[in-house]
Amino acid sequence: MKIAVLGPVSWRTPPRHYGPWETVAYNLTEGLVERGFDVTLFATGDSYTSGKLRWICPRPYSEDKFLDPKVWECLHISEVFERADEFDLIHNNYDFLPLTYSKLVSTPILTTIHGFSSPKIYPVYLKYKDSNFVSISYADRIDELNYLATVYNGIKMDEFTFQEKQGDYLIFLGRISFEKGTHLAVELAQKTGMKLIIAGIIQEEDYFNQMVKPYIDGKQIEFIGPVEPKDRNELLGKGYALLHLITLPERFGLTMAESMACGTPVIGMDLGSVIEVISHNKTGFLVNSIEESVQAVEKISSINRRDCRKRVEENFTVDHMTEEYIKVYKKILIPL
Repeated sequence: MKIAVLGPVSWRTPPRHYGPWETVAYNLTEGLVERGFDVTLFATGDSYTSGKLRWICPRPYSEDKFLDPKVWECLHISEVFERADEFDLIHNNYDFLPLTYSKLVSTPILTTIHGFSSPKIYPVYLKYKDSNFVSISYADRIDELNYLATVYNGIKMDEFTFQEKQGDYLIFLGRISFEKGTHLAVELAQKTGMKLIIAGIIQEEDYFNQMVKPYIDGKQIEFIGPVEPKDRNELLGKGYALLHLITLPERFGLTMAESMACGTPVIGMDLGSVIEVISHNKTGFLVNSIEESVQAVEKISSINRRDCRKRVEENFTVDHMTEEYIKVYKKILIPL
């Protein structure tokens, strides 16, 4: 079976530090190749894969201001559709825009919806509602679409080392933005007196300068910027708890799975998919306010860190994700 995996070109695949969609596209490609599939990954020119790499965008446009995102998105997406007859299936991991090409080719298209960034993009999905869709959580769906399955994102377990010993600092890891609740992580650290390490890219500069930066003192509140995989593994593994105090519904939340894979529990706002990723009272705590978050911090020692690792092993691995996608491929290519 020949599969084209269409990934994004905002970041390298796999990403150097940030890039959840790129991470999933890479992990899936590797999982499929291991199972003998003929896979071509469409990504940036500096990407790497065990499959075949095809590119037209030389570098990630988020890392090169001279690359116009709209231009290179169009060129990138058209590249796979102009070669559609070379594949049995095109697996779209690039949001809504490729759907507008889907009726121009006879090759089946599967679109994984990695999150609805805004209701403003609904019209494209609704026009192509009879295409084939996969959601990454049951929480992140709209009723009108033809969902074939929900497939949870999977991580490579060998990249995350289980740590039996509980650490002594809180962690924020992700995009620094109001949506991800970095300011709430700061507030919680202040209320509990615990150290907080903030890691990630600054997505909203004004927000960072006004609501986060004034509290960074390098002692209790520390900002270390984006972290590469090796550093992320150490950061998560030696932590007390990961804070996922989002302000908008989560679509999936890879960092929660990564943290639990290291044995570190998660305190997460009960919005969107968080309830699907965390096992409440077993691998972390679902909360609805800062006050509840303070109480959760006090109860973290009741969590068995091995239960955190086990939850990921049973639900959020590359192997599990790959097998579930193969089932979806068969539904499309070998209909009952």
